[in-house]
Amino acid sequence: MQFKYPEFLWALFLLLIPIFIHLFQLRRFKKTPFTNVKLLKKVVIESRKSNTLKKWLLLLTRLLLYTVLILAFAQPFLANKKALSAKETVIYLDNSFSMMARQLDVPLLNNAVQDLLKSIPEDQYFSLFTNTEEYRDIRVVDIQNELLNLPPTPLQLNLEEIQLKAGTLFSKRTNVIKNLIVVSDFQNRFALEHNTIDSTIQKHYVKLSGTDVENVSIDSCYIGKMGAENMDVNIVLSAPPTTQRTPISFYNGGKLIAKTAAIFDRGKSEVPFTLSISEVVNGKLAITDKGLPYDNHLYFNIDEKEKPKVLVIGDAPSEYLKKIYTDDEFIFTSFSLKNLNYRDLEGQNLILLNELENLPNSLISSIASYVTKGGDIVIIPSIDAEISSYNQLLTQLSLGSIVEKKGSENLITDIAFSHPLYDQVFEKTIRNFQFPKVNEYLTLKSNAPAILSFQNGDAFLIGDKGRYFYTAALGREHSNFQQSPLIVPTFLKMGTNSLKHAELYYLLKGPNFLDLPFTLAKDAILKVGKGNQEFIPLQQSHANKVSLTFDENPTEDGIYTISEKGTALKNISFNYPRSESALVYTDLNSLDASSRQNSISSLFSALENDNRITELWKWFVILALLFLMIEVLLIKFLK
Repeated sequence: MQFKYPEFLWALFLLLIPIFIHLFQLRRFKKTPFTNVKLLKKVVIESRKSNTLKKWLLLLTRLLLYTVLILAFAQPFLANKKALSAKETVIYLDNSFSMMARQLDVPLLNNAVQDLLKSIPEDQYFSLFTNTEEYRDIRVVDIQNELLNLPPTPLQLNLEEIQLKAGTLFSKRTNVIKNLIVVSDFQNRFALEHNTIDSTIQKHYVKLSGTDVENVSIDSCYIGKMGAENMDVNIVLSAPPTTQRTPISFYNGGKLIAKTAAIFDRGKSEVPFTLSISEVVNGKLAITDKGLPYDNHLYFNIDEKEKPKVLVIGDAPSEYLKKIYTDDEFIFTSFSLKNLNYRDLEGQNLILLNELENLPNSLISSIASYVTKGGDIVIIPSIDAEISSYNQLLTQLSLGSIVEKKGSENLITDIAFSHPLYDQVFEKTIRNFQFPKVNEYLTLKSNAPAILSFQNGDAFLIGDKGRYFYTAALGREHSNFQQSPLIVPTFLKMGTNSLKHAELYYLLKGPNFLDLPFTLAKDAILKVGKGNQEFIPLQQSHANKVSLTFDENPTEDGIYTISEKGTALKNISFNYPRSESALVYTDLNSLDASSRQNSISSLFSALENDNRITELWKWFVILALLFLMIEVLLIKFLK
């Protein structure tokens, strides 16, 4: 038992006063002579005994009366240690797409918001954050409208990120109880296998579960088989193993053009739709199921493919390059140096200097200007190259410098598989293949990354970010690299990377890049919009293209239009990542927590019980009245 005002207990010492009065009362009895006192002696003895008992009972009753009154003023109560400590509460509310799973036809997120509004005391201050929002030191009434209108998001924090975020919302005080309440469905990807949670924070996990946990999702789509006139767009779907089939619809520009059924085999299905190879498609794929709504549709675009412009400069044979840069994918041109029009350089996406013996200063300055404005360059030196002129260009391109020419034969044995040039080229690391060779090559002093290297460690191909240099001539009399299987993916990737084509669609999870083969006027900008939404992406204008970067925008999936001054230039599609489509959840017993609950109301009831203080002063007032009644009865009826 504890007291709210313990200073009143000093009044207990005042109880000594009636005790002293009772023990040391100085009352004197007056003697009266009487003739026959035999009978009176007996009466006096009995009267004195009765009077003494009555006084002791009255003294005891009054002492108890005063004691309970003093205790009542001290306001005694019963409480555990937690109830007396200062507390801070931070709530994490998961508003990711998986929280749109339904429980009795109501999304889990909506149920969670309603339960929080009902369970949190109106006068309690707390902090709350979601995957997208943050509220500090507020009451329920302050954020009621925001919570009721809280939208789902593709973003989701894991437990470690939640811990770090909550740490910024708690105060730095050490003498308080810090309660972190995590409200989520606890998907498997939500919990880290080795999470580092601060031991000073008491974690309370509330796991919400839906009744409809079977989810069918459209995972992706890609271009499949291509013929002379038609092509297949393959749609990949996933579902629980018990699902057998589901209808899928294909819309183009809002018009339904095809509908079929996806047949599942062990939870996987792939559905092809055949389209004309020349057809421009603003596509939307749609299904209907009882699971999550966000993955029931997928947007994609098929536009007329822009062809990168490739220019070869030099007198050396370039037939092998023309076979790689075919007319159906590239605009290929070739000129000798004396027939070159320098004004044509800036309009190219990729320029290849093909075994020029000498690089004129005019060409060096034009190439340097072209690269500065975003153009890509590949340099194939002549075996009789004038080293000083090449070094002048290599220095301006930050590719190093040529040291000397070596006349020994060497094999090309090492491939930098992790280099961006070979991204998505090789399915696995290859160690044994037909090694190409060169008869002689140039050694370099360069900090540029090596892409292909000789067996002695010297570089055969270096470069990055659209600037590449071969250290040997590629003519048949100097090398057999033209017969190597490496030549096609290497040059092909150089060409395709020079103009980043739009994908069928992009995912809303980080930076996406796109090049448009347009030339903008000075101070002109491109805008991206959908319906009433419009934003300006990060963009860089070059002489032959405009590079766009999408990062923070857009935030909503759909088909967007890229425009300049109101004129539509191109459509581009964005979709949410499918990372939450698999409804697989974590067992809370595997996580370290102070408490684990299945509902918000039960958690707050448990916290309220821990904070409950039982006040006893009313009982002491009742006892005081009881002792007062006993005193009255003793005075009245005890003679």
